[in-house]
Amino acid sequence: MDTVRYVTAERVAYVTLNRPEALNAVTPAEREEVIRLLSDASADPELGAVVLSGTGRGFCAGADLRGSGSAAPLPGDVARTIRLGAQRLIAAVLDCEKPVIAAVNGTAAGLGAHLALACDLVLAAESARFIEVFVRRALVPDGGGAYLLPRLVGPHRAKELMFFGDALRAPEAERLGLVNRVVPDEELAKTAREWAVRLATGPTRTLALTKQLLNASLDSDRNSAFTAEAAAQELNMATHDAQEGLRAFTERRSPEFRGR
Repeated sequence: MDTVRYVTAERVAYVTLNRPEALNAVTPAEREEVIRLLSDASADPELGAVVLSGTGRGFCAGADLRGSGSAAPLPGDVARTIRLGAQRLIAAVLDCEKPVIAAVNGTAAGLGAHLALACDLVLAAESARFIEVFVRRALVPDGGGAYLLPRLVGPHRAKELMFFGDALRAPEAERLGLVNRVVPDEELAKTAREWAVRLATGPTRTLALTKQLLNASLDSDRNSAFTAEAAAQELNMATHDAQEGLRAFTERRSPEFRGR
């Protein structure tokens, strides 16, 4: 059985975690496969969007710790493991040049929650719940959580979620701005496909530059952000799609984007 499924259709790449018996807890091998697939999708001009999902009752229960052992780690081992493992996975989502949609069913806990929150758009089934589970194990949040969560909900809400580790159900996650839309479980895959196809038929390079600007904006001062915006538009205007968009506007017709 493929524990990470990968299919493409309609210019969309579908990356699906497929270990439902473990609520799709991610092993090191699966983590590396997802990183590779996101990198490949980023570089493939025939793809315009990515959907990340999980099979069964959960999106992702976090990192699979069953093989981690109980011996005390040597100094530097934990930091190295996180830097080369969980943080690389989150960076692969953030750095992917194609929009990444998380389709969250059931549990998204620990690294699994951060994997969803790193995506550009988050769709949640009514059954979804997000859990900052680290505190329950006396662990500091990793996998980029302390970077991502305050930027999405502010520091006070982030501390509440991380200090208590309570499950956050989909409607409350939507109210806090952690997810874009909550849909019935049976409509999750359909909605994710509709959103992804719409993105995939859009101006791919424009979306890539827009994603880059937005991701960098919260770490930038105004002058740096304005400079980056102007430079991005300069690059964007050289694309086929930008020129087609302007022609279509003046000719009063719908544009025909090629993703180039």
